[in-house]
Amino acid sequence: MFTSEKGVVEEWLSEFKTLPETSLPNYATNLKDKSSLVSSLYKVIQEPQSELLEPVCHQLFEFYRSGEEQLLRFTLQFLPELIWCYLAISASRNVHSSGCIEALLLGVYNLEIVDKQGHSKVLSFTIPSLSKPSVYHEPSSIGSMALTESALSQHGLSKVVYSGPHPQREMLTAQNRFEVLTFLMLCYNAALTYMPGVSLQSLCQICSRICVCGYPRQHVRKYKGVSSRIPVSSGFMVQMLTGIYFALYNGEWDLAQKALDDIIYRAQLELYPEPLLVANAIKASLPRGAMKSSKEGTRCIQVEITPTSSRISRNAVTSMSIRGHRWKRHEQPDNNNDTTELGILVIPEISVTNVSGERTGNGEKGRALGEIDAQHMQGVQETATDPRTESKGLPEIRRQKSVRKMMEDGINSPGRVQF
Repeated sequence: MFTSEKGVVEEWLSEFKTLPETSLPNYATNLKDKSSLVSSLYKVIQEPQSELLEPVCHQLFEFYRSGEEQLLRFTLQFLPELIWCYLAISASRNVHSSGCIEALLLGVYNLEIVDKQGHSKVLSFTIPSLSKPSVYHEPSSIGSMALTESALSQHGLSKVVYSGPHPQREMLTAQNRFEVLTFLMLCYNAALTYMPGVSLQSLCQICSRICVCGYPRQHVRKYKGVSSRIPVSSGFMVQMLTGIYFALYNGEWDLAQKALDDIIYRAQLELYPEPLLVANAIKASLPRGAMKSSKEGTRCIQVEITPTSSRISRNAVTSMSIRGHRWKRHEQPDNNNDTTELGILVIPEISVTNVSGERTGNGEKGRALGEIDAQHMQGVQETATDPRTESKGLPEIRRQKSVRKMMEDGINSPGRVQF
């Protein structure tokens, strides 16, 4: 650690002690822009023998319990690095070097498991029902399963998962270690959108190191320092995957993809089903082409959504509804001779609504036109006169039957029937 970096940290330690309480919000707002201070604090945490480690951990804890949201997030951004340092020191059996880091982790844990009144928190999460659409799926594409889920949801059988209450911890042991660390990672993931890029980079790096240390892949990754295996739990790996998934689409594609492969590697060795399921699902959803490297900021996750199917009218087309509308023909070109040569038959516009003795078809005797059909007829009905109708003295009922017969025989005409 350079002298200049040490001076930055010492100035930060002394500045907060003399800070009046009224100026705390402004101080917290300006703190996140001090990139040189953040990088210096990372170097202090990475050196367990540093004399500044203990006062730094103490001040980070003061930030966390101050109640100021910006100061709380400032402490949270160092959480992955603190967890890695604690696990690395624990694996080396040098427990005395991790005292201040362990105290900071325990302090954050004990503050998070209770509310402002000091009562134990119980976190709840309602599992989404597949019968209700979301940005990830539509019930219509699932089939019969959607009906089953819908029937269950109507009876109030939606499943709710609870976490807590969590007991207070006075020290970290091999038995409760990953219970505490998993909960801390849950708190970190809850604030992922506020974490800077350097924190996401640290998360990806420590996930890779935790998963490959002590295994043959460590030589491939060229990680030095810790050579012993670091035990992990299934729940802790799932929380790591949550952060990795966010980092993939928020500027850290390369590091996050490498960490994802290392988590899958470790989960296969440990035969953990939950991390394998989540990691393989994430990997299967990744875009085929590699996204451009890492400094392009936040990316959105693209999801293909099935377009909403258009509604089909319930008013089915029947012979009665066809007879209740006028048939209109398109205007014909002037060259009637060409039309005759091609054998195209033009259907004249014929009114069939006022024919005496008209029979009802298809069992619809006595059925009158509805208000919607009457309004539609009034809007689209136009008066047109066909000269051929006046010239020929055929009965109108005969023309009606001939037109109907031509329609049944499937003779195509350039004029489309509009109704």
